Amino acid sequence: MDLGRQHTGLRAEMLAALGRVCDSGGFILGSEVTHLEQQFAIYCQAKHAIGCASGSDALLLALMALDISTGDEVILPSFTFFATASAVTRLGARPVFADIDPQTFNIDPEHVASLVTPSTKAILPVHLFGQAVDTAALAEIARPQNIALVEDAAQAIGAEVQGRRVGSIGAIGCFSFYPTKNLGGAGDGGMLTTQSDDLADRLRLLRGHGMRPRYFHSCIGINSRLDSFQAAVLNVKFPLLDHWTFLRQTNADRYTELFTEAGLHHTLVLPETKPGMRHVWNQYVIRVPEGMRTPLREALTEAHIGTEIYYPLGLHQQECFRYLGYQPDDLPQTRRATEEVLALPIFPELRAEEQKLVVERIAAFFATRSGGHAIQPPKFLTRRSVTSG
Repeated sequence: MDLGRQHTGLRAEMLAALGRVCDSGGFILGSEVTHLEQQFAIYCQAKHAIGCASGSDALLLALMALDISTGDEVILPSFTFFATASAVTRLGARPVFADIDPQTFNIDPEHVASLVTPSTKAILPVHLFGQAVDTAALAEIARPQNIALVEDAAQAIGAEVQGRRVGSIGAIGCFSFYPTKNLGGAGDGGMLTTQSDDLADRLRLLRGHGMRPRYFHSCIGINSRLDSFQAAVLNVKFPLLDHWTFLRQTNADRYTELFTEAGLHHTLVLPETKPGMRHVWNQYVIRVPEGMRTPLREALTEAHIGTEIYYPLGLHQQECFRYLGYQPDDLPQTRRATEEVLALPIFPELRAEEQKLVVERIAAFFATRSGGHAIQPPKFLTRRSVTSG
């Protein structure tokens, strides 16, 4: 991802916004934060939005607000970023890892249903790579047993399920403003959303040491306040979010078209948007089967094409969770994904000619491996390279 391309045209406006914060002296939870919270709630179709210091803290605060503690179980995907599970364990609860749908990489509701026990206090799905989870299926599991549904929407701001925005569906939604997210700040930042007045009030209390009024503490919270500098930057960017999402969607469609034209849709497994979903494409993740991912990635690196592996291990395979007793093959779809996934450049400012060159390099790699017979590069392919961040 090349953030420089995004920031070049916004530099003057961002600096002016930061200057206003300096002049105001309102550096923590100031007017910029209030404005961002109001606009964010509207965008996410939620009644409340509460700023915090990071997406990781958003997860932690959500579980704290729901009184998750020792002896409780929280069901979550193993195929996700570490913060989803660490929030559970920090409160003394037990993470229960579920397998994924191989098409979407999102948590598999059928497997979730088989994992529910009397100790299950919450289900914590992750809207991975920008596509929403099947929340209706999860709600059918959670609602009859009074299990809270907490949405990890760190990668999916603006994603929708049947017209409903992520963050408006569960008890609490959790978002991240890490710089590489679809709406990224100039550092760490996070947001929580909820329809509940009571939960919103509790989240605001918990993010400020449980203090209200000043120096009086009714509960033990944490220090997780969104600073005004981050909010000011985000307020500059926010009006452009839907345009950037459109560009990501355009880039995803172009990749799929180019891969199909090159005949690579028979070799690779391409991502897809499920019916009724608005996919916001935080990542464009292909599957590279038969142990070919490492040599392909090396070839792309040589051509100065950035790639990443999200994620090389399922959380159930991580050393720190060995005490839970999982074996690698306990979640077969998760393990298969960790061995095959490869994320390609998808950021809004990515140029069409750069995408063509990405596909060229991948087509050339497989043509060489197959002796030049199985895959014939299309006419647009050239012999240049691309640096795309």
